[in-house]
Amino acid sequence: MKKYMFAAAAGLVALTSGFSAFAQEFPPGQVEYIIPFGPGGESDITARLQQPFFEKLYDEQLVVSYKPGGGGAVGWSQLNSMADDGSVIMGVNLPHIIVQPKQGNVGYDTDDITNVYMFHYTPDAIVVRADSPYETLDDLIAEAKANPKKVTFSGSGKGTANHLVAIKFDTLAETTTTYVAFKGTGAAVTAMLGGQVAAEWGYTTVAAGQGDQVRMLAVAMEERHPTFPDVPTFKELGYDIVSGAYRGIAVPKDASEQTRRAVSDAIASINADPEFQQKMIDGGFALIDVPYGEEMDAWMAARAQEYIPAARAAGVID
Repeated sequence: MKKYMFAAAAGLVALTSGFSAFAQEFPPGQVEYIIPFGPGGESDITARLQQPFFEKLYDEQLVVSYKPGGGGAVGWSQLNSMADDGSVIMGVNLPHIIVQPKQGNVGYDTDDITNVYMFHYTPDAIVVRADSPYETLDDLIAEAKANPKKVTFSGSGKGTANHLVAIKFDTLAETTTTYVAFKGTGAAVTAMLGGQVAAEWGYTTVAAGQGDQVRMLAVAMEERHPTFPDVPTFKELGYDIVSGAYRGIAVPKDASEQTRRAVSDAIASINADPEFQQKMIDGGFALIDVPYGEEMDAWMAARAQEYIPAARAAGVID
């Protein structure tokens, strides 16, 4: 995690010269930041956190708007018909933009999305109520092995990061648990807190939001989350799981190389701001820095190699 969190800070000086070169072209004025979901979710929360830092950089407004529908597909299917001069950017989410097009005609293909920066993820985590009998991950695994299919998890829908990691965990832990898909993280949290399920495949952000009501058993990160230093990673416990819901920024495909790189540099500079970093960490998020170009192409290819077999195993694609 440290590698990604501080990589942008280390490269900020190098990027500064690039900003001056693009100053006349980007931003062309205020920038519309479209979230392809409704307000209130984690995509919206992080966009709102980015707003003041964008305005500090450019003295221009970053205006957040929403185009919900189809789990993001409505917005992504319209992205390439939008203004390509840097005045419109759109949030993108993984595994959504990789898995959705494999499920059928959703109006876009993965290759239709021009990703210019991936800036954070919400790490997967197993979350239980504070009064749960499962004090540790080993406790939960022992129960799952003794009673196959009896340990139930809520999660945010089928084909989501939660669902895919549940499949991977069962394989690695040699357990058979039951994943119950709910419509969004909020509903999955409610089910866990209400005792409808034994645990939740949620995120570190759930623990940040619910505080003393919940306990995390493990987090899917390379290193422990700074906000939760007492919670072990899956890797520490012997399970090679580093995963979550990734978020980034895309632009219309007709945007010039100059505009693509200018937007990428802008998000990189926000990610490098220590104040922004702390706000994200406090919210339970984890920062990454994947810029436009060959690094993005390689990163997306690696995610596809991970998500597509997992989605097949989960039965959400053929």
